[in-house]
Amino acid sequence: MLRLVSREVETPESGVSPATPEQLLERVALGDQVAFGELYDQTAGRVLGLVKRLLKDHSQSEEVTQEVFLEIWQNATRFDSGRGSAASWMLTMAHRRAVDRIRASQASRDRDVKIGVRDIETDYDSVSENVEIRIEHERVERALGRLTELQRQAVKLAYYGGYSHSEVATMLGVPIGTVKTRLRDGMIRLRDEMGVAS
Repeated sequence: MLRLVSREVETPESGVSPATPEQLLERVALGDQVAFGELYDQTAGRVLGLVKRLLKDHSQSEEVTQEVFLEIWQNATRFDSGRGSAASWMLTMAHRRAVDRIRASQASRDRDVKIGVRDIETDYDSVSENVEIRIEHERVERALGRLTELQRQAVKLAYYGGYSHSEVATMLGVPIGTVKTRLRDGMIRLRDEMGVAS
């Protein structure tokens, strides 16, 4: 792989400094391969670190990181600096890709298990169990519907989306303390709505 030479921007205080990820993304959106190389050099470690923290497997993490940078190259025109930093945009993309990979792996394992046990007779009432699960799901959906919109967003991102508190804060554009408050209040209200003891 070719090592790309970094272009630098002059500043009054130091004379020369590297371009910011936001500046690089603007150039990548115009098809600038050198800018893409600089962006990769600046951010690949963080992207790989996030992906590896979720996937654990180094080989899969490298594959997903490559997919993320391909997506960045293809979608750089969609980056909007008014909605957040380049780093948060890229890390959100990486998180989404890693979660997709986890879900795909889990679905594959689930298929294997189903194939392995499909001929085994069950000695329990699966219809009754499925009805209970559906009823419980409906109770949770009704309880979620009684939360405020802000609480519901935070709860769904954190508990259904698998995002950390800081990632939820970035996605919603609010301080992390606000996210924690919304989650706490939302969970208290959910427990109350569902009649669960604290």
